[in-house]
Amino acid sequence: MIAGRLHMPLSEVLAAPTFIDVVAAAKRLHGIAHRTPVLHSQTLDDRLGAKVFFKCENFQRMGAFKFRGAFNAIAQLDAAQRRAGVITYSSGNHAQAVALAARLIGTSATILMPKDTPAVKLEATLNYGANVHLYDRLGDNREAMCKELMESQGLTLVHPFDDCQVIAGQGTSALELFQDVGDLDVLLTPLGGGGLLAGSALAAQFIAPACRVVGVEPTTSSDGQQSLRAGHIVRISPPQSIAEGALGTHVGERNFSVMRKHVHDVITVEDPSIMEAMQWLAQCMKLVVEPTGALALAAVLAQRIDIRGLRIGAILSGGNVDLRRYAELISV
Repeated sequence: MIAGRLHMPLSEVLAAPTFIDVVAAAKRLHGIAHRTPVLHSQTLDDRLGAKVFFKCENFQRMGAFKFRGAFNAIAQLDAAQRRAGVITYSSGNHAQAVALAARLIGTSATILMPKDTPAVKLEATLNYGANVHLYDRLGDNREAMCKELMESQGLTLVHPFDDCQVIAGQGTSALELFQDVGDLDVLLTPLGGGGLLAGSALAAQFIAPACRVVGVEPTTSSDGQQSLRAGHIVRISPPQSIAEGALGTHVGERNFSVMRKHVHDVITVEDPSIMEAMQWLAQCMKLVVEPTGALALAAVLAQRIDIRGLRIGAILSGGNVDLRRYAELISV
């Protein structure tokens, strides 16, 4: 980390993430992040005619893969940056990740969260010791609010996805998956801002270059798919879906740079398919997975991709969901 760059987002310190950054992140996270289990279901394999391996990030610290990227980035702050603290904006999982990582590293965290954030995610972020500011997802400009707080308090931005070290940290989930199960034909990951997809693609490109890396996003939030097919970043109006963790208006520049080189496709799924995936995971594998975390399985069950005869990796990105809301979704 370059000293004296207090107001600069961590992503501006490095030009682009690489597989070397993913390996370095894995070393940084060793003994701190959980090495989450890889599970599979013979029942599902028989149904699909494929072999599907689930990387269960719902068992990660704070309940989602986001801890990996947040800790990797904050761990590289210099002394002055740690004294001043960090800031981010997030609908929930990145907020919790930054709050927990900041507490573990010994710095403070200021988080901008939308007013419609699930109560369980807001409560957890507060319990980790963060200073939370609420904003209107549809009416407020969170980037402007964040910039004002950065300038007034000297905070360092830990971007939710468009940050080289955040991307590298997220890529350690796929790195572990490949280490545990070997080569895969297809790797499916949820897509919001693109941190997990980009980091996973970096890991796959080096370890298993023949593996097709595919992002999955809600149909109403298809900015990633549109961007990949157009060859440039496409911005959309704030979307709506039960998968609130994937409701970005655009992917990050650094994420898209990796996506263009190493991601083979982005596919979309409807909310009913996401609910079906959540129901299947609960009933057949006894796993509590939030809507965004179920995107990869939703794409498989909805037959949005042909996987017959293949080895498939699917990242279940998180399990942070209000239990009342969860009960409603799996009961439909």
